[in-house]
Amino acid sequence: MSEKSKILIIGGTGYIGKFIVAASARSGHPTFALVRESTVSNPSKSEIIESFKSSGVTLVYGDLHDHESLVKAIKQVDVVISTVGRAQFSDQVKIIAAIKEAGNVKRFFPSEFGNDVDRIHAVGPAKTAFGIKAQIRRAIEAEGFPTPTLSQLEATAAFFVSRLSQPGATGPPRDKIIIPGDGNPKAVFNKEDDIGTYTIKAVDDPRTLNKNLYVRPPQNTYSYNEIVSLWEKKIGKTLEKIYVPEEQVLKNIQEASAPLNAILSIDHSVFIKGDQTNFEIEPSFGVEASELYPDVKYTTVDELLNQLV
Repeated sequence: MSEKSKILIIGGTGYIGKFIVAASARSGHPTFALVRESTVSNPSKSEIIESFKSSGVTLVYGDLHDHESLVKAIKQVDVVISTVGRAQFSDQVKIIAAIKEAGNVKRFFPSEFGNDVDRIHAVGPAKTAFGIKAQIRRAIEAEGFPTPTLSQLEATAAFFVSRLSQPGATGPPRDKIIIPGDGNPKAVFNKEDDIGTYTIKAVDDPRTLNKNLYVRPPQNTYSYNEIVSLWEKKIGKTLEKIYVPEEQVLKNIQEASAPLNAILSIDHSVFIKGDQTNFEIEPSFGVEASELYPDVKYTTVDELLNQLV
């Protein structure tokens, strides 16, 4: 059996990053996490830092804005995975520059844990964010780096299923629900742990090289109406449904301030335009994770909702 790739995760203490780090360590890959010294000394990050250490993760001190530290970190590994958040999407050009100088990386995964940015119909803040991600794609292509692009891995388990995408809610509704559009376009809902598992599975897989990796598990692909119906059956109650026309959703996006405008614009892309499922995955550009890795026992939407009843 070939030796497993050494993996560096940049942004590993962030929301999705910690699941990627955990999956990498769990899978037996030599795992490195780029961290700032200020992060290690931050009390709010102490628990996650300790979890990294106990899992055998090597902490590498560095910063996106310190080119020398980036190059030094990258030279220690075979694969780089970026999980940086929205505020740092554009800074990934610094990672690209460091990878180019280091000259040893066999794959780079940009931070694309969301919709396929080349197949979206977004507006507002979502359009801006997706546009920056698309620019990073083009920069990677220009350099010719081998890279699987991880599309449609949005961690909607926490952001959607646990609240059914009701702004300000602390749990799924039990009386009435607001639904953007007509509720018919299908979306994909993946648990964060599974996102980590699929990401690491793709690292050494030649089938994912220079492809978009989509995660569309059959049991996790639902329309808004379907998931509400499933929830109603579980609680034994019919919810009052308030459908918001697209025109009103667009108006709400324009009038809302951050971060609500960003949330609403993502909802518009996913639930009104159906940007996660409104195209077929063609072999020329993409592969589907649950088909590639049928051994992964992913958490289903049904199971997630059972935990909330």
